[in-house]
Amino acid sequence: MSLRVIAGELKGRRLRTASGLQTRPTAERTREAIFNILGSAVRHSHVLDLFAGTGAYGIEALSRGAASALFIEVDREACAVLTVNIQTCRMAGKARVLRWDASRNLNCLRNHEPPFQLVFMDPPYGRGLVEPALSHLHHARCVSDGAQLVVEHDQNDPLPEPAMPYRPQDRRRYGRTLVSFLTYVL
Repeated sequence: MSLRVIAGELKGRRLRTASGLQTRPTAERTREAIFNILGSAVRHSHVLDLFAGTGAYGIEALSRGAASALFIEVDREACAVLTVNIQTCRMAGKARVLRWDASRNLNCLRNHEPPFQLVFMDPPYGRGLVEPALSHLHHARCVSDGAQLVVEHDQNDPLPEPAMPYRPQDRRRYGRTLVSFLTYVL
């Protein structure tokens, strides 16, 4: 299976996907809708792509003018495919891949500079990873005040109550997929 970049400098570029069922690439229509909602917030932003899989979110952001992207993925094969996608798109100067298990912690990002202004999070469905990942992200102190988060999740993996510093802004449904837009408020 292959995906393509929807818009920007890399429009139409094909992205490879990892074999098997370890990654679940976001449908192009869903990704396009998300980026239409984000609009100009993507330009010049520092992006974090958690549970990155193929890297489609981060690469799309780079194509649309993001300043940099850090991709975090635990699966070895997905990391290899992601690295090839970044090289093929000639974005190695703006992108970095880090093999890390975001479900355990995000200590690898502690006080990251510059702080991230845009975060994409697409954890595997049905494993209860949304709440812990949001908590790990907050404790890593790597996100700027006012940063936007896009969380793709299954209807059976709800977002936690707004007890943490994440303010819900919008929620959209695409089939059984929910996409929640949050703002990080210190």
